[in-house]
Amino acid sequence: MRVGLYIHIPFCLSKCPYCDFYSVPYSRLKAQEYTEAVIRNIRHYGGQYDTVYFGGGTPVLLYEHIGEILDSADIAGEAEITVEANPCMCEPRVLEILRSAGVNRLSLGVQSMNERELVFLGRRHTVKQTEDAFRNAVKAGFDNISADMMIGLERQTAEKITYTAEKLARLGAKHISAYLLKIEEDTPFAKRELSLPDEDSTAELYLHTVRTLERLGFAQYEISNFAVHGYESRHNLKYWRCGEYLGIGAAAHSYYGGKRFCTAQDISGFINSPVQQVKVTDEEPGGWEEYAMLKLRLTEGLTFAEAERFGKADELRRNAAGLPEKLVRITESGINLAPEGFLVSNAVIGKIVFG
Repeated sequence: MRVGLYIHIPFCLSKCPYCDFYSVPYSRLKAQEYTEAVIRNIRHYGGQYDTVYFGGGTPVLLYEHIGEILDSADIAGEAEITVEANPCMCEPRVLEILRSAGVNRLSLGVQSMNERELVFLGRRHTVKQTEDAFRNAVKAGFDNISADMMIGLERQTAEKITYTAEKLARLGAKHISAYLLKIEEDTPFAKRELSLPDEDSTAELYLHTVRTLERLGFAQYEISNFAVHGYESRHNLKYWRCGEYLGIGAAAHSYYGGKRFCTAQDISGFINSPVQQVKVTDEEPGGWEEYAMLKLRLTEGLTFAEAERFGKADELRRNAAGLPEKLVRITESGINLAPEGFLVSNAVIGKIVFG
């Protein structure tokens, strides 16, 4: 069975003030040692992969090593191979090397096309560098380009969101991930006094984003993800459809061989171990609750036929029956959340699954 391969690259040049992902300062020596450890683990696990995703951190920092990592894996033809990249690092030579290595999908951490918002977020790139990144990517042969944007920033308006979305569409993005800014504990943002939009204003900004992206031809297919038809993230869909994927690297998570497990947030431990040390987090994943909660993140929702496989179709109908139509859509074939429902997805999905 083909599975997805996730490779966590924890290196960063600097850490954004809102980020709580595991990362470490970049060094060429550590990057080489880390690459060797990744390859060692890929060979240990074996298997064939039909999606590969380099996440981070800042994976593009290892652009010279991506090819040798991919060469060590058995990758199916027509596989989707994604690398996350900061716009300021997307020089022509870098992108040409990635494309020659077999990378066919680029995920740009744009976040905004407004200079003030970029400064607020502590991003290293400018709007012009984002524009250059898109042009360089297209010249290098990339057709499948994704971009991140953020909602709920200081002094953010609907007009600013519209400008960012329209600009990304004109530059050639085929996929956009639109995330609500979340203040995580122990981050610089958590220690600052921020003037963020209130809950109602943030909700309206999210709904405005959904409407704007759909007007521009990006169909919503998950709470935070929108794509031109045919450009949905095949790798991320594995997560939400309970497909298996192997995670390699410090702080990587996996659903592989019928188990969920993770590696420690310890780059030295990963580099120095013959095989990555993992902690099993779930011996028997894939049950009804997990399946339903993940599927309901998607606009395709959950069918009654799927629920019946778990003996839960009648319970699903009962639990969803009393929910407002503006939150949940119930058809003859199944249930899916409306955009308003996605705003309170934890509560709505909890009601549908647990009653």
